[in-house]
Amino acid sequence: MKFLIADDHAIVRKGLAQLLSEEFPEAEIHEASNSAEVIDKARSAVWDTILMDISMPGRNGLETLKQIRDLGVKAPVLVISMHPEEQYALRVIKAGASGFLNKDSATDELVAAVHKVLSGKKYISATLAQKLAEGLDTSSEKPAHELLSDRELQVFLLLASGKAVGEIADEISLSVNTISTYRARILEKLNLSNNAELTRYALDNGLV
Repeated sequence: MKFLIADDHAIVRKGLAQLLSEEFPEAEIHEASNSAEVIDKARSAVWDTILMDISMPGRNGLETLKQIRDLGVKAPVLVISMHPEEQYALRVIKAGASGFLNKDSATDELVAAVHKVLSGKKYISATLAQKLAEGLDTSSEKPAHELLSDRELQVFLLLASGKAVGEIADEISLSVNTISTYRARILEKLNLSNNAELTRYALDNGLV
């Protein structure tokens, strides 16, 4: 059995590796610290499960997930994130993930999630199941933030958390001009005027 753990924090990778080793003593566990490594390793071997963070330097986890699916990688991907389920869970499932789990979840929940995706099933919470069901109702109006692209959503959440354009540029390895362009686009799509209104919108919609 082979697992690939993708996270830019070494301590997180080691913690996940220890949990997997305890549950699957014979497993072969590999690690990746950024999206380029994930893509390279994902297509160079057959994996039983890939555990991947949503926030990594360069391409984020969503973009990486879409790319490895485009490359024909069939391994189940369990996305593990510090972000609340409300922010990304629905997007990662639609992008081809087999499950979404918050990093604050109990260890037994992580083990249960891994077993479930190994069996070929998807791991979703009751809340996410309800959101997926609601998504089938074409008559319901979607909130404006669901119309943002994956990268726009990432920048939006960082802005709403109080980070400056320069900080965001450094964190996700893009230029300040690019982040400024994303910010302008986000404000336009959400019909907002400034960062204070962005933060209020995020709070009102349970995104931060």
